[in-house]
Order: sequence, then structure tokens, then C-alpha cells
Amino acid sequence: MNISEIIEYLKNYDGRELKLMEVCGTHTAAIFKNGIRDLISPRIKLISGPGCPVCVTPTAYIDKCVEYAHKPGHELLTFGDMMKVPGTGGSLSENKAGGAAITVMYSPFEAIEKAKAEPDRIFVIAAVGFETTAPAYGLVIEEAARQGIENIRLVTALKTAIPAIKWICENQEDIDGFICPGHVSVITGSHVYDSLAAQFGKPFVVAGFEAEHILATIYRIVRQIEAGEAGTENMYRNAVKDDGNPNALAVLDKVFEAGPAMWRGLGVIENSGLYLREEYSVYDGGSRELYEDMELPKECCCGAVIVGKINPDQCPMFGEKCNPMNPFGPCMVSSEGSCGIWYRNKF
Repeated sequence: MNISEIIEYLKNYDGRELKLMEVCGTHTAAIFKNGIRDLISPRIKLISGPGCPVCVTPTAYIDKCVEYAHKPGHELLTFGDMMKVPGTGGSLSENKAGGAAITVMYSPFEAIEKAKAEPDRIFVIAAVGFETTAPAYGLVIEEAARQGIENIRLVTALKTAIPAIKWICENQEDIDGFICPGHVSVITGSHVYDSLAAQFGKPFVVAGFEAEHILATIYRIVRQIEAGEAGTENMYRNAVKDDGNPNALAVLDKVFEAGPAMWRGLGVIENSGLYLREEYSVYDGGSRELYEDMELPKECCCGAVIVGKINPDQCPMFGEKCNPMNPFGPCMVSSEGSCGIWYRNKF
């Protein structure tokens, strides 16, 4: 079946209304960029899930990073997408302007060279991400241990996507199928969704990021539902293997262990966080303390947006009290945040 036939089929779909969740923020951006909603039937609803690691990071984490950045003899290293995320004491960008020692890194391996050059200074890495980026932080810790470098710390907000997807399945029965995250699946493989598909009776289809990939994935989900099937399919085989990346998974297993993690707007999800194992405790920047989150104002619908209960523009703060120039939360400022993506495509 070619792409024209797939579009024709989806455009003319007239079955029961379906709600499909794309978990990955990059998929959300691609859906807007390629006008996917205009190419499919209005009876197929696409909603965004908790696929942005910055967006689900609790405010307390930002505050912890700010605390380190102001601590004498310490320097915080972070990726740029964290700089504008609000904390209770301002964003990292605002604190940097106020004299805090914050450096935007392009690779966490920069910490190795910095730590060797300044052995009396502590370099704190803001480690945020899902399975996609967590192996890189694990490799940094392995290399630091190999070289006997001990003036590096990780403050982790590393999370795993699968427990969150399971949480959504347990708490939102109205979602009919999942467009599985391409980047995460490169690491985990497609087989990790088999048990979810079997337990909850929903299709889980891994997608790439081109318009054709996403449309083909939506088509396969719809066809599964129409046939009364619920299985895993991999529509991104040029990058995603059934069993994932064994080397990356080995690093994760060696350096980290699972534990409960706070997801902004959702609460604590068991076994969804990655924490340094005891043998690497010298590099732990106090990550396990980060279970608190600020109470969100009543008008903020961050939690509902993150799990796809509402679209971002249905939040009363969207575009007015909360916008990229004056963001309330990370969903509006992260490049993969659904609120920011919706704002950029609506205004």
C-alpha cells in the first residue's frame, strides 16, 4: 500500500472515534509541521503524552541545580533546553545572569576534561532525559571512575518511558492506541511494548519522524483496532531493533538502578527513575532527595496536558499567563514541550 492510498484511507475513515497518543515530543512537532491532522479523518484524534523529559521534571530539581550553581567551588553543566525552565528561585538563565556558575554544555563528556583541568572544583551535571540520553551519562560516570576522577557529580532527573506509559494505560482507559517514541525505542527496542499491548489490549506501534512514517503508523493502529487486534509493530526498522541497543542497555544496567520518581503534574511513578548504583555513590549529587514538587495553581492544567486529557490550548493559562516569553512551566519552554509546540504553531 503506497502513501497516497494510506492518506486516502485515513482521510475517509468513518468508524468509531479513536483517540491515539503520540508519546514523543518530536512526534508532536512533526505532526504539526507536516499537517498530519489535516490529512486524516476528524474521527481520529491525536493527543500528546509525557514524551518530554524536561517537561516532567519537578520544580524542586531546578531549585537543586540552582543551589549547586551558587555553591562556592561548584559549577553546573546543563544542556540549553533547561536554561529557561522556571524554578521557585528563578530559572537557570536568570541565576546565571545573577552570577551563578552555570555553563551550557554540548556533551556531558565535557565534564571529564573540565574536572581534570580543575581538580579542586566540583562539576555538577544536570542529567535530565529518558532512555535515549541516559546511557551517555552512564558512560561519563564509567570513564570518570576509570580515570579516578572524583570531582564530578550527577544530579539526575533521568526517567524511563515505559512505566509512565503503563501508568497512562492504568489511569486513562479512553486511549485506543499508542504511537510509540522513536528515539526511546532505539535504546529499548520494540519488544518492551509487547507486555503492555497484551495487558491493556491496545496497539503499540513504533514510528519514525517523517510524515510517511507517522501516517503509516496511524494506519496500522487503525487497522489493528478495526481487526480487533492489539499488538506491537515496528514501523521504524531502519533505526529500531526488536531487542534494542544491547550496549546502551548494558551501560544503563551497570551504572543505574530503578526507583520511584516524581513526574511534574503526575506525582510519583514507581520504578520510573534511574539512580546511580551504590558503587558509584561518590558521583551522586543528592538525586534521591528530589521527590517534592511545587503545588500547581488551580488554573494550570500541566498534569492534564502531559497525559493528553486536554490539548494545551484548552488550558486557561495558555498563551496569556503562560507563553514562551513568560512561561509558567517547562511544557511551554522546552523544544519538545507540547504547550510550546502548540503555541508556536498557533501564533
